[in-house]
Amino acid sequence: MARYTGPVCRLCRREGEKLFLKGSRCLTPKCSVERRGYPPGQHGRENQFRRGRASDYLLQLREKQKARRVYGVMERQFNRYFERASRQKGLTGYNLLATLERRLDNVVYRMGLADSRPQARQLVQHGHIMLNNRKTNIPSALVAPGDVVSVRPQSNRLTYFKDLRQNLDDRRVPRWLTLETTNLSGRVLHVPAREDIDISLNEQLIVEYYSR
Repeated sequence: MARYTGPVCRLCRREGEKLFLKGSRCLTPKCSVERRGYPPGQHGRENQFRRGRASDYLLQLREKQKARRVYGVMERQFNRYFERASRQKGLTGYNLLATLERRLDNVVYRMGLADSRPQARQLVQHGHIMLNNRKTNIPSALVAPGDVVSVRPQSNRLTYFKDLRQNLDDRRVPRWLTLETTNLSGRVLHVPAREDIDISLNEQLIVEYYSR
C-alpha cells in the first residue's frame, strides 16, 4: 500500500498553511508553519520574495496537491476518485470532497478517535476499527449512510482508548456522524453536505485542473 513516508511538516510549509497532519502539535508553537512560514528547500526563504503572480495552472495544481495531502491520498488513487466523482450526478467538485470525506480513516478522525488522519489511518491498518461489526484494515473503505464504525472490543482495553474516553466529550463531531463515548462507536447518518466539510479547499480549481 503506497503512502507518503517523508516529513509531513514539509507538506504544510509547501502549501503555506496548516494541514493538521500532526494533530494537536499543529496547535502549538512547535508547528513548523509558525516557526518557518516559508516553502521548504534550500532556496525556500529567498524564493518567497521573488515570486510574481501565480498562473492559473499553478493555482489549480496547488489546490489539487493540497487536497491530496490533507486526506493522505496518492496521485493515482486521487485520479480514480475524480473519475468516479465526474460520473456521478451533481457537482463534480462536491462529489469528490464527499467521497474523500467518506473514507474510513477520515471518518475515524472526524469521530475524534484519532488526533490526525495519519493516526486514524494507522488505527485502521492495525485492525483496531470495525465497520458494521466486521474487522477491517482498509483505510480507503468508503462508508455509507447507516454504517456503524466502532473500536474492536479487544482494543477497548488498550491504554490509548481508555484515555481517549475521558477527552471525547470535548470534541465536536460533525452533524453527519454520531458518537457514543461509552463504547467508542458511531453511525453515519448521511452523506456530508458541503457546509459540513470544514477544509479550506476550492474544489472548482481541482475540477479545472482535470478539465485542461
